[in-house]
Amino acid sequence: MRITCVKLHDYRSYTELEIRPSSGLNVIVGPNAAGKTNVLEAIFLSALGRSHRTSRDAELINHSSRGGFVCIELESRTGSHRIEIKLREGVNKQVLVDGKKLRRMGELMGVLNVVMFSPEDLSLVKDSPQERRRFMDMELCQLRPAYFYGLQQYNAALKQRSSLVKDSFPVPPDPDLIEAWDARLSMLGGDIMLVRNEFMDDLSTIAHDLHRRITGGREQLFAYYKPNVPFEEGEARRAVYQALAMSHDEDIRRGYTTRGPHRDDIGLKLGETDVRIYGSQGQQRTAALSLKLSEIALMRRDKGESPVLLLDDVLSELDVDRQRELLSSAFDCQCFLTTTALDGLENVPDMTVFECNEGRVSRIK
Repeated sequence: MRITCVKLHDYRSYTELEIRPSSGLNVIVGPNAAGKTNVLEAIFLSALGRSHRTSRDAELINHSSRGGFVCIELESRTGSHRIEIKLREGVNKQVLVDGKKLRRMGELMGVLNVVMFSPEDLSLVKDSPQERRRFMDMELCQLRPAYFYGLQQYNAALKQRSSLVKDSFPVPPDPDLIEAWDARLSMLGGDIMLVRNEFMDDLSTIAHDLHRRITGGREQLFAYYKPNVPFEEGEARRAVYQALAMSHDEDIRRGYTTRGPHRDDIGLKLGETDVRIYGSQGQQRTAALSLKLSEIALMRRDKGESPVLLLDDVLSELDVDRQRELLSSAFDCQCFLTTTALDGLENVPDMTVFECNEGRVSRIK
């Protein structure tokens, strides 16, 4: 999979932009706040239908305009495709694929597959469970579009049930109504848990091998799924239903739904040691790097082609050995890398360089 053209109009800091990247490593170099990340954000937006930096589409529009436009042309094993995103103040964005307006955002999933790595991802291990759930969900939405719809429906049902228990205090809610939402959440949540469990089984094997290579065999990383509701094989829906039923009183007291996959986590150990609690900063960063690189290998396996890799100023946060591992793992990926300087990249073969400054991007190599 490779992007052949990126066009932006009144998007963030750009009034007009068109670049035609190479199929290998594309470096966007420039000073801080020059707009380098905006290019990667537009690519991410075209893959997942939302920005990785904001939930407000209005922030994506250039301050001098009331509307913006993103166009990504790409080639994949399914052929040539064109993704267009039209942004307008006060209205929902429009997404078109090959000229056809999408009715649901889930139809976008899998057209363009990306793996994004930013300095914030190096905190994946020590950050909150919410960030590790987001890590799972971003990958699964691309690998399995049906998961995207299931997650959407679960979150909508969760919002309704949580509103019900919050508004019920101190009077218990209608038992038939809360039972209906329990049943809905258990059906959707059980399915989400099964998919996450399978995903983490696959990812763990890849991450374990990668981590051994990065650390020269000195450390063994074990990544595993930590469901908020424990379950036996084939009993996920039942387990969620029982957990919800047993937590009615506590949920009413707290004003939200306390049990379910919206509180899942990923467990990470180096040998028998919990790296999140006891690992050094270097160990935590290496574990995060192993997890992110595993996304590439897993997507390559399941999709039959490599994703587009987006590296947002991440090399400056890694030592030389980890930089080398990151770049070697992307050997057959089209890669977009932002950086403030080309130090350390002088000997990288087949590198295309774009210079970014004052709202302009131009190819210099």
